[in-house]
Amino acid sequence: MAFSSLTLILFTSFCLILRAQAQAQAPAPSSAALDLVAILQKGGQYTTLLLLLNESQQLTQIQSQLKSNSQGFTLFAPTDNAFQNLKSGALNNLNDEKKVQLILYHVTPKYYSLSDLLTVSNPVRTQASGREGPWGLNFTGQGNQVNVSTGVVETQVNNALRQQFPLAVYQVDKVLLPAELFGAKSPAAAPSPKSPKSSSETPTVGKAGGAPSPSGDAQNENGAAGRNVGFGVILGVGLFCMGVLS
Repeated sequence: MAFSSLTLILFTSFCLILRAQAQAQAPAPSSAALDLVAILQKGGQYTTLLLLLNESQQLTQIQSQLKSNSQGFTLFAPTDNAFQNLKSGALNNLNDEKKVQLILYHVTPKYYSLSDLLTVSNPVRTQASGREGPWGLNFTGQGNQVNVSTGVVETQVNNALRQQFPLAVYQVDKVLLPAELFGAKSPAAAPSPKSPKSSSETPTVGKAGGAPSPSGDAQNENGAAGRNVGFGVILGVGLFCMGVLS
């Protein structure tokens, strides 16, 4: 009887050891098992975001990169109402490339919990970038409330749809509009008024009637002509007198 009890105890201990080893060797849940679509669909108010994620193929990109990115990702998910509150034509005026940039602006290449966002160094780099480099978001907070600003809009970071590494998904009630796409454009410089063309020669105003005075050469020519006429008149008169006397 004692032998049977000892055997049972040893067998039970052996099974417990094997189970513990199996649990230790079991792989951690893979990020590949994360389903961003299911997370957003469960939230129930992200139809427009899902549509844009699909159209821009960023849904596939994020799911794929979750497998290899050791830093994780954070997605700020605008609600359907947030998109409906945009100015008319705000999205339609964007080409495909800019729509991709808009979506990527809502994604950071690092996992942030809400407490991380309260103490993070600004600006926080997003997946969107341009010629000037990555586009950033700025976070401020007090207590447990976190606000996010783009330079164009500011809103609260509300409900956490998921907050577990490697993926955090937070609801935002405004579309995060990057200043690089929606910022106020500086007014085009007004063309400077053209100065009137100055004449290379300014006419000299005469004393009478405001008529321009003749040039020096013209005055000399007029004087010579006057002298020639006077000499001709005198000569003519002389010849006439000689004819009368004869």
